[in-house]
Amino acid sequence: MPPDLVEAIAGMREEEAKALAQEALEAGKDPLEVLEQCREAMELVGRWFEEGKYFLPELIMAGEMLKTISKMAEPYLKQGSGPSSERIGRVVIGSVAGDIHDIGKDMVAFLLEVNGFQVHDLGVDVDPQRFVEAVKEFQPQVVGLSALLSTVLGAMKETVAALVEAGVRDRVKIMVGGSAVDEGVAKFAGADGYGKDAVAAVSLAKGWVRG
Repeated sequence: MPPDLVEAIAGMREEEAKALAQEALEAGKDPLEVLEQCREAMELVGRWFEEGKYFLPELIMAGEMLKTISKMAEPYLKQGSGPSSERIGRVVIGSVAGDIHDIGKDMVAFLLEVNGFQVHDLGVDVDPQRFVEAVKEFQPQVVGLSALLSTVLGAMKETVAALVEAGVRDRVKIMVGGSAVDEGVAKFAGADGYGKDAVAAVSLAKGWVRG
């Protein structure tokens, strides 16, 4: 898979990015490789956003490109994923309170669904109590907390604390991820694991539900 797709997305060349992705998929390239190129591009965009080289419009545009390419890749992913009705587990996912970004979260949710999980996506800027309610109602095995900005990492810890206070923490495994997150943040928040990207997040979830 050539780096051109990364450069096209990071360079905000939308039509070129879509054409490159479609060409790769039709040529039989592994759709996960195409999505990995998207992830690399989003990592670049996120870094440039943090450095002040890019601003909110670029972040939004890159997110829209990712959503478009994800939809393009979906049928190719499902071709080799087995019966779509087969569910191996349930996941609640959302961007924590104060974070309105859904780029990485959406990619994780998409890949989880493709890999057989039933996903309850709470969206962005999710209050800790909404996570508590979702765990009680949806009864997932896994909860995913996403954060793009370092300023909201405290909200991750508050969400885990809310699950503890509600008495539902022991029912679930909690994974955290996003541009601002690393292993240290996972420990700080009281999570069970850190997914450095969408593929890693799926591997974590699979490992937990399969025991």
